[in-house]
Amino acid sequence: MAGAGGPPSRSGLRGREAELGELEALIVSVARTGSAALALVQGEPGIGKTTLLAEAVTEAAAAGFSVGVGKADELHHIVPLSSLAACVLHGDRPLLSGDAFADLARHHDQRIWLVERLAEMIEARAGGMPVLIGLDDVQWADPLSRFALQHLPVRLRTSPVLWLLTSRREPAGPAEEIVAAAAGHLPAVTVSLGPLSGAAIAQLAGDALGAAVGERVRDLLDGAGGNPFLAVEMLAGLRTADVPDDHVPPGLVVGVRGRLRSLRPGTLRFLQMGAVLGRTFGFHDAAALCGRPAAELIEALEEAVRAGLLDDDGDHLVFRHDLLRQAVYVDIPPSARKALHREAARGLVAAGHQPVDAVPHILRGALPGDEEAVLLLRRAADDVLPVTPGLAADLMTRALELVPSARPLRLAVGEQAVCCLTRAGRNGEALSTGDRLLAGRPPVDAFGRLQAALGGALWNMDLASELRRRAEAALALGGAAPDIDARLRGLRALAMSRDHDLRAASEAGEAALRAATATGDREAHVLALSALGEIAQNAGEGSLALQRFAALSAIDPAYLPEEIVAHLYVDDFASGERLLRQATDTGATRQAMLLWAQGQHDLGLGRLDDADADFVTMERLEEEVGVCVQQVNGRVLRSRIALLRGDRDDAREHLVAARERLAARPNPGNTAAVRFLEAVHAEADEDFGLAVDRIRQVQRQGPFMRWRLLRDWVDSAIRMALRGAEHELAVDLAAQARAHAERNPAVPTAAGIAAHADGLVNNDPPTLEHAVGLLGESPRPLVRAAAYADLGRALLAAGRERRAVAALTHARDLFAASGAHAPAAAARHALDGAGAGSRSEAAVERPVRGWGALTPSEKKIARLVAQGHTNRSAADLLVVSPHTVNTHLTSVFRKLSVNSRVQLANLVMGLPDG
Repeated sequence: MAGAGGPPSRSGLRGREAELGELEALIVSVARTGSAALALVQGEPGIGKTTLLAEAVTEAAAAGFSVGVGKADELHHIVPLSSLAACVLHGDRPLLSGDAFADLARHHDQRIWLVERLAEMIEARAGGMPVLIGLDDVQWADPLSRFALQHLPVRLRTSPVLWLLTSRREPAGPAEEIVAAAAGHLPAVTVSLGPLSGAAIAQLAGDALGAAVGERVRDLLDGAGGNPFLAVEMLAGLRTADVPDDHVPPGLVVGVRGRLRSLRPGTLRFLQMGAVLGRTFGFHDAAALCGRPAAELIEALEEAVRAGLLDDDGDHLVFRHDLLRQAVYVDIPPSARKALHREAARGLVAAGHQPVDAVPHILRGALPGDEEAVLLLRRAADDVLPVTPGLAADLMTRALELVPSARPLRLAVGEQAVCCLTRAGRNGEALSTGDRLLAGRPPVDAFGRLQAALGGALWNMDLASELRRRAEAALALGGAAPDIDARLRGLRALAMSRDHDLRAASEAGEAALRAATATGDREAHVLALSALGEIAQNAGEGSLALQRFAALSAIDPAYLPEEIVAHLYVDDFASGERLLRQATDTGATRQAMLLWAQGQHDLGLGRLDDADADFVTMERLEEEVGVCVQQVNGRVLRSRIALLRGDRDDAREHLVAARERLAARPNPGNTAAVRFLEAVHAEADEDFGLAVDRIRQVQRQGPFMRWRLLRDWVDSAIRMALRGAEHELAVDLAAQARAHAERNPAVPTAAGIAAHADGLVNNDPPTLEHAVGLLGESPRPLVRAAAYADLGRALLAAGRERRAVAALTHARDLFAASGAHAPAAAARHALDGAGAGSRSEAAVERPVRGWGALTPSEKKIARLVAQGHTNRSAADLLVVSPHTVNTHLTSVFRKLSVNSRVQLANLVMGLPDG
């Protein structure tokens, strides 16, 4: 037979010249432009995706790319980041060392933090050469790798990184989610592989069998349906038959199954055990599943390798194609498969593997009542909870299904399931799961444990009244263990922090803290201190709130953002900045809440552009992890910032967004914030009747100064009341400001705002002058500027123009320095009316494109990146989050119409110094 001595072609590139050309064009583009791109190769199994990926990788490596390629596996899709691990750990120049990767997994248990660290490492490599990261069979990627792939391409869009993925066609599957996340941010193309043409299949046959391919062979290959892998397998069967190519011997079964049936029974049995373990498996693991010593299976291994069914890389055995594994697997009877998977799980754990490695087999092989399987699922859920809480919730849901309702274990498993579901943000599922367990009338102690476990979900769902009712019912029932009793008391106090009677709430919180201290239970301690911090904050007792939150963050550093914000409320911005720097250096958890604290810090210091970037980033991170806490307040503040900047259109958009988010979280604080924002917009429209109505709606939720977000804006509310002829309302607001100042005697901002409020209500310039003096000690320039502006207007009205001009000039300068163009313009207008204006002082409107469109912070970051800094090093220099740097850079690239760091560097180098 002509050509029988050579191996059949496995290139799979016959007929794929156009598709390879698309990938080659992306390789060239990424190297030339210095910006990222993503390609997804899609098609049915065996259609040539892997081979096309391998060819593209080879060409990229030859073009000077640093290459990392991995492959996801159907039975190894649970272990967090396992799919991406091969992409970054292997190759001639690994992106990460094994130790660095292990450090990520061991010490840093937050998805956002971990993805950012991966981005920094890839970004550092891309600073010296273009990078290609390829992942085959992304439809089987583990959840954390999928999460990373949805965010890394966008995060690294300005670096020369090419992402090459392959996937089977799955509508709304992982591959589609990754492409959708990248769309609009970087070039993202989908290369669909269809059946090969008849001419291409004939070329494959010629490669395998020689130039002369008979008609019967061509007819036979029609059965491959244009699938190159199936065609090659058929050709392999023909080639090994050693007969003329125009004759197909009777009885020769062509294709994958035919080749398997030619194996010895022991080899087939060995392959079946391997197929149960997955496409990649260990020789000793397969031998253990066979129940035979490894030495007795060497011949079977050799035959499988000779037959081209397995590859042996020295560490693992790998089925050469997943279709081969599937062909072996489906021939195992279903009941035997289930039993083998269960045995495989037991064997893996016995061999020292982690529980999470056995989970895929548990999910396929465990039967109801299998408590050993339940224990493995519980241990695996604990392991993956920090980085993939959604997966942990799924594992515990399955564990609960395996425990019959009559077993005592069901309540403990159910409690853990509730906690995992809550951590994953699936609060409704947590509540329904807990309520189903409670409907079974559990023992008294279990009743208390379940109600305590449900507390987090109820709090997250803004069901404070229901949380209090349940906690009190469980406490009244009694019988709970001391630690659970203490947790229930903490939850009751936390729920009461939303009530009007904060004195009773404080007493409940102190009782909860005593109970927590007596039991030594950490969770009870956290709940009690969190409740007391919230209560003190809502009562306006800044020093006490700081004391509580400082103690809380000492026990659990995850609460550092609350401590930072508490420092800001007592005007201690220096400590707030120190803690922000500390959090950035140590990789603190709850990155979104840390950005909320950073935004509050920047807004307080009048850094409007930075604060806006902080809140943009915070919202994005909250959406990425599916835990949306500050979405309403973030939009309220962004709308307020837009109004200060004079951008009414943006301000209205944020108001609409705040209203939409309020519908999802209509708690009293959110409601008060949105109603006041509506009042501010009504004032801007000179509809003072509507503005007053909205302020009254705020007070229906609770006294105006109860709402911590609004305290610095009470002067604005008083002006609205006065302009709406509601003097009594203005007097009430001023009285609240005085009471707040009395509770915070060491806080200059509180004292100054109270004096400012009195000066407005009484139209008294001396009191306003006193307010300006008090606010001279305040770190908040916008609060000070507002007082200067009101003093200037009052002095003008009193005919004291010289002093009025001085006050208005101070106001104008303070507003302008913060980027608050609207109130700065109002102060200029008042100066014009006093005859003290100047044409040269008129505001220059910032352009929307070009270098002049950049904010001061954006210019700093642009220059640092142009000098070669990464997001991390720029963030360290500016004492901000790398996430905020990324947000600023997104704006920089849009305004400058550039797509890569190289282009940015070229543009900045051409700018004049300064």
